[in-house]
Amino acid sequence: MAELDDAAALDTRRLEQFVAVAQAGTLAAAAEQMFLTQQALSTALRQLEREVGVTLFDRTGRRLVLTAAGENLLEGALPLLAGARELARSVRRRAAGVPDAFTIGHSPALSSDEVFALVEPALRLHPAVSVTLVKTFPDRFTDQLLSGELDVVLRRGVETPPQLTSSIVTYHPLRLAMAADHRLADADTVSVSSLLDVPIVVWAPERHSFYTDFLVAHLRGGGLEPTLRICRVQGAPPATAVLVDDDAVAFVTDPVGTSHENRVIVKDFDDPPLTPVQALWLPHTVSEFRTSLLNSAPRRTPEGQPPAPPPSPAGA
Repeated sequence: MAELDDAAALDTRRLEQFVAVAQAGTLAAAAEQMFLTQQALSTALRQLEREVGVTLFDRTGRRLVLTAAGENLLEGALPLLAGARELARSVRRRAAGVPDAFTIGHSPALSSDEVFALVEPALRLHPAVSVTLVKTFPDRFTDQLLSGELDVVLRRGVETPPQLTSSIVTYHPLRLAMAADHRLADADTVSVSSLLDVPIVVWAPERHSFYTDFLVAHLRGGGLEPTLRICRVQGAPPATAVLVDDDAVAFVTDPVGTSHENRVIVKDFDDPPLTPVQALWLPHTVSEFRTSLLNSAPRRTPEGQPPAPPPSPAGA
């Protein structure tokens, strides 16, 4: 097993060339992109295969098709190269005395107010860091992190997407939003049983969203088979969903009270589920601000569960 475990570090330049070929599908296209001759690129790929000791491409057809080992290398190479680029940018900024900048993406399920509340303690610890908050969507998270467009993403979820690292930052209690004239509007609190025959607005179908599955599991655990409706206005504040479907309710993290010119009422749920806030970022990267962000946020957890351990600084 020694020859399998004892491997030298890979040359990042050759990894970049490998990724270019894997994504382009042909030597000609990749060579043009890399400003290399096809012969030079082919030689570099052969050298990389000798370094790792496996065949990375099936060369029997006109196009270069990744082998299983090549697919595995591509999946790991993308975050590794992104981390190397981020390290180079960080070093250059530090050497030039340029203040650090940090861009945080967040899903529409988290409001800008909620994100700021999580970021504020880290801002106080790092007064020289400027932060930009950007609303983004799940289908773009990975690409935006790999490209360096975002430094971290905050969302509601628990699973770690391929090529990324994650940690649960905190938990938020869910409440119920409804139109001001809804039949439950006069209740002090809302229970699972009171939602019988009440449509519940979600933003994605079951088995397509952690958030939907989380809510459905909580309601079924309380003995209710929910009636779900998909929100017709994506990207708007969650509480506005009940203005479009005024006989429905929506689970939100807004504070108790009225909003949207008193047309929406937010009420406490008598047994509120706690929804997680998850941070996603690139492995192979180190950030003092990110570490402070993750470690200084409130570590509230569901009842009966121990607090989540703080993430490692490197995100390994």
